[in-house]
Amino acid sequence: MGVVTVSASFGSGGAEIAPAVAERLGLPFHDRVIPARVAGRLGVPVAEAEANDETITRGLWRLVSSLGTMPDPVGGVLPTSTLPDERAYRVQTEKVLGEIAAGPGGVVLGRAAAMVLRDRPDVLHVRLDGPPERRLAAAVAHLHRPVDEVRRERDAADRAREAYVRHFYRCDPADAHHYQLVVDSTVLPHDAVVDLVVTAARSLGIGG
Repeated sequence: MGVVTVSASFGSGGAEIAPAVAERLGLPFHDRVIPARVAGRLGVPVAEAEANDETITRGLWRLVSSLGTMPDPVGGVLPTSTLPDERAYRVQTEKVLGEIAAGPGGVVLGRAAAMVLRDRPDVLHVRLDGPPERRLAAAVAHLHRPVDEVRRERDAADRAREAYVRHFYRCDPADAHHYQLVVDSTVLPHDAVVDLVVTAARSLGIGG
């Protein structure tokens, strides 16, 4: 059935676009099930696995900070964490992604899946992005929270996700070379973006 990986910067609508793509393609959407499976394999609570998950901003900062002292975008310095072997979470996540690709396929949001599955021919890698200020405006409209608060969250998410991918995979997650399709989803309506991704996936034989 194949896999579509969706790398989505903060405010680019990944949480809405990725499951819509999965539904259109008749593929499972793999999101919260991934940290749940990782938790089961490591014998830790699901909440602990989610706190080390690439798609959760606060947990991601906690994980990245455990790799070494990191500057905090809201001031101060994040101390080195005492997380138990943060690489174990990454290794188990990679194994789950490999099993998804070798098995039922599906649409995967985040998890640096484009880097993990980059050598597979049956995978479409998609990047959703847009200028920071347009992503901020989209996030404020969606979250209905103060602009300054959302701006801090955007900055933390952007820096943490970049640090995560650079640390583990030695590359820039925003580099277009990692994707077959890069879309500015802050300009195009989400329905149009879903259409583009579905068309690209089906051209590669991905989906039902």
